[in-house]
Amino acid sequence: MADNLEPFAISIFGLGYVGCVSAGCLAQMGHRVYGVDTNPHKAELIRQGKPTIVEKGMEELIASQVEEGRLRIEPDIRRVVALSDITIVCVGTPSGRTGLPDLSYIWHVARQIRDALTGREHGRFYTVMIRSTVPPGTCLEFERILAESGLAPDRDFAVVSNPEFLREGSSIQDYYNPPYSLLGTTNPLALAMLRRLYEPLGAPVLETERETAEMIKYVNNSFHALKVVFANEIGALCKAYGVDSHRVMELFCHDRSLNISPAYLMPGFAYGGSCLPKDLRALNALARQQHVELSVLSSVERSNELQIERALELIIASGHERIGVLGLAFKSGTDDLRESPVVKLLELLIGKGYEVMIYDPHVLASRLVGANKQYMETAVPHLTRLLARDPEQVAAFADAIVIAQRSESFRAFVGSLPASKTIIDLVRALDPTPEGSRYHGLLW
Repeated sequence: MADNLEPFAISIFGLGYVGCVSAGCLAQMGHRVYGVDTNPHKAELIRQGKPTIVEKGMEELIASQVEEGRLRIEPDIRRVVALSDITIVCVGTPSGRTGLPDLSYIWHVARQIRDALTGREHGRFYTVMIRSTVPPGTCLEFERILAESGLAPDRDFAVVSNPEFLREGSSIQDYYNPPYSLLGTTNPLALAMLRRLYEPLGAPVLETERETAEMIKYVNNSFHALKVVFANEIGALCKAYGVDSHRVMELFCHDRSLNISPAYLMPGFAYGGSCLPKDLRALNALARQQHVELSVLSSVERSNELQIERALELIIASGHERIGVLGLAFKSGTDDLRESPVVKLLELLIGKGYEVMIYDPHVLASRLVGANKQYMETAVPHLTRLLARDPEQVAAFADAIVIAQRSESFRAFVGSLPASKTIIDLVRALDPTPEGSRYHGLLW
């Protein structure tokens, strides 16, 4: 701790992997840490200066902090809550029979804290941080339970989502070197307290909504699992063809512009174009030829089709029959119609009897040449008749406007439309705003 910062009194409920690491590291940072666990064996281990987990550096860390008196076990819940500025919840959330997390330990802690707070008068502000991995809405329910004590949320206490990013085998290093510290709350008192707690780590302190913070750990770990499976499926295919899979993935990882980067990682509409659909189909065909099962990669095309179906359902739900579409090519700035998901969406709409008008400045019939001209004339000649000369013609025709490409000109045009027009945004061209039922985003 910096010399000018007063230490916090911190209680930690749950002394398993995350709780033990957090207790040792926070105590080493100079805070007074009180450990709580329903398992008497774990509590006794900490009391004796021993860690509850096997982890590099933990024996020395826990022993030193218990010896110096900064880490101790406190069995009296009412006393530990009364002593604490901050309570950190690190109890387990194992999978239930359906796969949903079992939150019974979370609710047990909530009731323990509620009972300890009951009768406590308004005074020192109290912050509860949930570090356990929990689904969106858990903090809100935890807050509701604590409010049964008679104290008021936001005035007397706050419940904050604070997901952890620790890996087994390097947890102490990860604790002191996180990619960022994420605070899921809008309460200014809690934010000020927790910024002070985490700023000594030197990593960015990011603030967001509680539900967003609750979701992020599931997203992180699912993506990590996806990366493992992706690499292994590529490895299986490479082996079947006698190709060095490690060399392939080594070269793959050299591309930090598209492959290992934020590229393509924002939710939006389906992919299309001349490369992605063709090459994915080819890779899966190569696998089938060698009798190699690629469970994930063989499912990608169907997942992409589902995105088109979601867009169709959103348009149908708008209740309008005259639909204007901004953008026809598979992405903005091109006239490439090959495998365009917009074309596929329009085929479905027209097949269901909807009236459609399209505007795409790069796909005006008079400007089409080469392969795209041939494609329009042979594959989808009926779409040529639906092309508008300008966006104003679309606006005059349609009751609902579908934005199918990210374009600054489309963004500006839609912003000028009257409130009577329904906006259906497939690509998050606009930031969602509280405009009632006028704006509908595909995944937001």
